Amino acid sequence: QVQLVESGGGSVQAGGSLRLSCAAFGYTYSTYYMCMGWFRQAPGKEREGVAAIASDGKTTYVDSVKGRFTISRDNAKNTLYLQMNSLVPEDTAMYYCAAATSSGAIYYASCRFGYWGQGTQVTVSS
Repeated sequence: QVQLVESGGGSVQAGGSLRLSCAAFGYTYSTYYMCMGWFRQAPGKEREGVAAIASDGKTTYVDSVKGRFTISRDNAKNTLYLQMNSLVPEDTAMYYCAAATSSGAIYYASCRFGYWGQGTQVTVSS
């Protein structure tokens, strides 16, 4: 069974930075072969794709985080990261790590995401 475990969330003032991590367990193959991504959901809003990284390293970002967030992966550690800089209150949300699977129900950045972590809260105060 595939398991994704996020960490690194917390509370920060506007302008600050946080780095989210997502460790992947239970894969037969390295995450190198997989499309992975970060999603977020704020209270009362739908879950949105924030960033994704394909197996060829191509990255995709939602417009609101371009230039501020960076997605990366350490394939040797099967770990995904999201470096978040210049945070603003609008970034406040529960952040979820996700991995693609052929039967995934959520389509984003040309990937079908079907594995999800439990989420980590990010709160940005003004």
